[in-house]
Amino acid sequence: MKEKKPAWVVKEDKEAASIWKAIESGKLKPVKNSKAMIAMLEEAARNTMKKDARMNIRMTKSDISSLKNRAAEEGMPYQTLAASILHKYVTGQFD
Repeated sequence: MKEKKPAWVVKEDKEAASIWKAIESGKLKPVKNSKAMIAMLEEAARNTMKKDARMNIRMTKSDISSLKNRAAEEGMPYQTLAASILHKYVTGQFD
């Protein structure tokens, strides 16, 4: 007997629907020690995203204004956008 679909599986969300289908068919299995695995991954995420250094930079007023406008369009603080751009550049992810 099939289980009732959980609330996170909505008709319009093809990815969630495919995950639920894989669970129902037995292709996806629970992770052993899932609580320990979640704790380990949360700690790794915290350490990866830890901002432990400062940088001061001088920019033109117009560039800062443009950066602030772009950040507002993206719905984030301009410092976060600037850090994200720099991170993508130094890690070779910037297109």
